[in-house]
Amino acid sequence: MTKQRQQVTVDVHVILERDGRILLSLRRGTGYADGLYCLPSGHLDPGESVVDCAVREAREEVGVTVDPGRLRPATVVHHLSPGGRPRVGFFFATDTWDGEVVNAEPDKCAKIEWVPADALPDNTVPYTAAGVGFYRTGTGIGVHGRP
Repeated sequence: MTKQRQQVTVDVHVILERDGRILLSLRRGTGYADGLYCLPSGHLDPGESVVDCAVREAREEVGVTVDPGRLRPATVVHHLSPGGRPRVGFFFATDTWDGEVVNAEPDKCAKIEWVPADALPDNTVPYTAAGVGFYRTGTGIGVHGRP
């Protein structure tokens, strides 16, 4: 009997840091986690590296250009969604970018906000909160959403 291999969705998250705060966006109109805060993030595209994805997502969502060499690995999260779908999230952090942070996707984001990294809003996507928490505690690889 051949054992089936698990397939996972790969997400990439960018933690933009400034003065002890991180940038979150309030989701709207996406059909996923609307009304909750998340980091600039998205799915890995075919043929794209996780670093290239982080650079792309920062540009698309908040209008800044991040030098790939300035991204630090923050954490990796093996996540199981409430619906039972596995995901792997690569979280990167940086405090350096070019351009002004703006809400570059107002159709998907109600607002962007700098929040204290140690006091995320109660309405933060749990997966996002887990990744930020793992980063803050220096946990290189974390597991979230599993019983």
